[in-house]
Amino acid sequence: MSLSAAAKRITEGVPSILGALRGSRALATQADKSIPLSKLKDSFNDGTSVNYLEELEEAYRQDPNSVDKSWASFFRSLDRGISSEAISEAYSAFQQGVAPALQGAANVSNQTIQESMRLIMLIRAYQVSGHFASQLDPLGLQDRKVPSELNPASYGFSEADLDREFFIGNWNQSGFLEEGRPTRTLREVLQRLKETYCGSIGYEYMHIPDRDKCNWIRERIETIDPPAYTKQQKLHVLNRIAWSDMFETFLANKFSAAKRFGLEGAESMIPGIKAMIDSSADLGVEDVVIGMPHRGRLNVLANVVRKPMSQIFCEFAGKVINKDSDEYIGSGDVKYHLGTSYNRPTANGKSVHLSLVANPSHLEAVNTVVLGKVRAKQFYCNDTEHAKSLPILLHGDGAFSGQGIVYETLAMSGLPDYSVGGTIHVVVNNQVAFTTDPKDSRSSPYCTDVAKSLNCPIFHVNGDDVESVIRVSNLAAEWRAKWHSDVVIDIVCYRKYGHNEIDEPMFTQPLMYKAIKQHKPAHARYVEKLISSGVATQEEITKIHQSITEILNKDFEAAKSYKPQSKDWLSSYWSGFKSPLQLSRIRNTGVSMDILKSIGEAITKLPEDFQAHRQLKKVYELRRQMIESGTGLDWAMAEAMAFATLLSEGNHVRLSGQDVERGTFSHRHSVVHDQNNGQKYVPLDHVYPDQTQGQFSVSNSNLSEFGVLGYELGYSMENPNSLVMWEAQFGDFANGAQIIFDQFLSSGEAKWLRQSGLVCMLPHGYDGQGPEHSSARLERFLQMSDENPFVFPHINEAEWFTGGHLGNQIQSSNWQVVNCTTPANYFHCLRRQVHRQFRKPLIVMSPKNLLRHPACKSPLSDFNDQSDDAGIIGVRFKRVIADDTGIMPKGREFYPVEEPEKKRIVFCTGKVFYDLHAAREKENKQDDVAIVRIEQLAPFPFDLVLREIRRYPNAEIVWSQEEHMNMGAYSHVLPRFETCLRAAGKPTTGRIKYAGRAPSAATATGYGEIHAKEQAQLISEALNLEF
Repeated sequence: MSLSAAAKRITEGVPSILGALRGSRALATQADKSIPLSKLKDSFNDGTSVNYLEELEEAYRQDPNSVDKSWASFFRSLDRGISSEAISEAYSAFQQGVAPALQGAANVSNQTIQESMRLIMLIRAYQVSGHFASQLDPLGLQDRKVPSELNPASYGFSEADLDREFFIGNWNQSGFLEEGRPTRTLREVLQRLKETYCGSIGYEYMHIPDRDKCNWIRERIETIDPPAYTKQQKLHVLNRIAWSDMFETFLANKFSAAKRFGLEGAESMIPGIKAMIDSSADLGVEDVVIGMPHRGRLNVLANVVRKPMSQIFCEFAGKVINKDSDEYIGSGDVKYHLGTSYNRPTANGKSVHLSLVANPSHLEAVNTVVLGKVRAKQFYCNDTEHAKSLPILLHGDGAFSGQGIVYETLAMSGLPDYSVGGTIHVVVNNQVAFTTDPKDSRSSPYCTDVAKSLNCPIFHVNGDDVESVIRVSNLAAEWRAKWHSDVVIDIVCYRKYGHNEIDEPMFTQPLMYKAIKQHKPAHARYVEKLISSGVATQEEITKIHQSITEILNKDFEAAKSYKPQSKDWLSSYWSGFKSPLQLSRIRNTGVSMDILKSIGEAITKLPEDFQAHRQLKKVYELRRQMIESGTGLDWAMAEAMAFATLLSEGNHVRLSGQDVERGTFSHRHSVVHDQNNGQKYVPLDHVYPDQTQGQFSVSNSNLSEFGVLGYELGYSMENPNSLVMWEAQFGDFANGAQIIFDQFLSSGEAKWLRQSGLVCMLPHGYDGQGPEHSSARLERFLQMSDENPFVFPHINEAEWFTGGHLGNQIQSSNWQVVNCTTPANYFHCLRRQVHRQFRKPLIVMSPKNLLRHPACKSPLSDFNDQSDDAGIIGVRFKRVIADDTGIMPKGREFYPVEEPEKKRIVFCTGKVFYDLHAAREKENKQDDVAIVRIEQLAPFPFDLVLREIRRYPNAEIVWSQEEHMNMGAYSHVLPRFETCLRAAGKPTTGRIKYAGRAPSAATATGYGEIHAKEQAQLISEALNLEF
């Protein structure tokens, strides 16, 4: 329809507009001037006459590109037969100077509701499924079917519709569906949809059930125009990817036969991580903790965390650093397991502290260790918003989809007592696990699909497009800062070599590695892009490369004579703490009676207006009576007193695990619930006036052992001035966290020089509850102890009564294993963890039956700081508890008064003591049999066992235990008793008498009758002098 025809329709429908147009023509007649060609490019808003409109129309008919886009849109609308009413509305808007109104009104008049709905469905299809059509695979080997929903024909659109303009605004939406967006042709809409969702980045976020979060992402990715980088930014990117690539090439040339698990094929990860850290620092992050597997670790150490490259090069030689010094070096570990820390300046002039946590080859095991460390940092710097410390976890594709700890990590992200305000996950997606193809290693389209269950946005990106990697890295940093929740980046790349550099990948992936051999790396591709686009010259690029080469060569030469400074192997919180080679002084753990009573009163008081359960009222009343009378303190009260006294001294106390608030066996009740309104009251939050919020933390964890134990380990490593504990629901379940025990807790100090005072409480004891609720597998923890059973430790008799006579026996051990039998000893054991100048993990075989055993009680006097034993200075944990018959009180000197009338010493540990004690009394064998309790099994108390052997010179030795012979402590104590006998000058036979259950595959019988029979038999054999 021509402009004159439009005018005729307007005359019939809207006279006011005709008048306006005629008025414009009259003005033009008074000063009739030719229209210069340049004016034909004016915008719709600048049109001033009907002549002008007619000339614009003529120019448009000859060449649509010769007029402004707004006029081209207007004329296209005329051609589609718009109504006169639409022209009237459009011109009214035109008179008011509102450009979009004409286009919107004109197009809506010709756009049916069905077309609007179909177009919205098409856009939504790209938002939901566009990532399936994205160009993610650098090698081009992925055979991915493009969903039919992305085809416009599926919604009734044809070629004829491509140049039609559509208004696609939608209420309360952002991005392409935003109400304020200008109209666009279908062709333009499809182009931007493909650029956004089907380019080098595949966005997955529509599974998030939160409109605001989805809109937030759309606002940043569904932009009108594609993002662009300045020349300076591109050269900065070039420098970073050049460092990433050239560092690996340098290592490959200098150490061609060494395993290094290089980053070749995923070099863009380094500029991505660095950009992420820079953005996070700008958003308020001051501390970044990184956990990652071995691939690319050396590159991250050198280029991100800034470990001296001369030290890295030195480590390739495999030499022991400072081996002749007095410094503790431990066993060491391979270079691609080590960590470090560094204060790093950012590109924008800020500073951020970076830590890379050491970890073993067990993929993903470090995840929750990192989270725990970050949570501790947030607590100690009072970062209640969780904004200052950021965890970054790097993953492999096979591990992310295959390892269950990944889900355990994700599942903790929203838990109040475990959240860290969001983790940024970066998957280095090699498109192959060790030798296993993705189709054989997962059942889902992506390795990251597990993260959808926690509503994490996932950004897939082609690893060859370094600018896109940086873009999603910045977006992830912004997401975490805004929403304080997890986000995942999936860098789809490749692995240039096999699992390591000396592995042959052609055995199992021949087609992939043929493609890799012909593939140009991301660094070279980016150089070509910058040169071809005119952004940089070859001279500029060569200058960057030469600078990097010079630094690498310089550090390589420096590595030949590298000598590290005194090792800063612990953070500032650990200043003054001793290494295993530095002797720590012995500290007493008793507390004055006045403080005990004051604290005991505070933690047994419930608010008057608080409606506690009637049974719990009785519990707290009984606890109060224990303090007032000074007698009968049970296990739970002793534990509460240990916590409270440590809190009163300014220490942080944290207890975590399944059901720990109440306690598995309903004994602790550290959190009391109001029966009317459900509110909680925590007595240990009120030990003293104005107690710091969060100083005491008790948290029911999710149903996880592996993840939560790792978390608490990481938490304990941040600050030594704390008591951090993890309690298993039953000790049997601890094997769900065996990787943490094996690879971290038992050996972390030796491998990585990192101390931890974490306490693990594992309920243990044979009560007839079957094979899954009896044993914490004591034997496993003892077997992992690094003590030599055949070497009797040196004893400094001058320090015997101070407790310092063994020197650094505990310091030089890897951990401690105890099986306490009295509440008071448990109290001192917990306090000992904090009142020393070093930290060691503590494994506690916690009781079950003893929690309410009438004989398992302690007087308040056993908790104070006044020793009841002659000659002993101070009150401390008792590694051995002597027999309570014969000469009393028992002398604790090195050479005690002998008791030759005793015929047998029954050594035991844990709950079985009470059964033995009761049976001995019943059988009236107090004069013949002494029962000695070994409270600390590792390190073994050689000195005190020797003392007890000397005390009973005519007695034979029997070891009694509830566990089966191939379990429990028997195999552990046997060679150590032999060592003690030799030290006492007594003959040895290679074994000692054993009173316990016979060997078994299962930890316990499931039949109550058989259990009772076995228990009676082992007690009888232990006390039977004829056995």
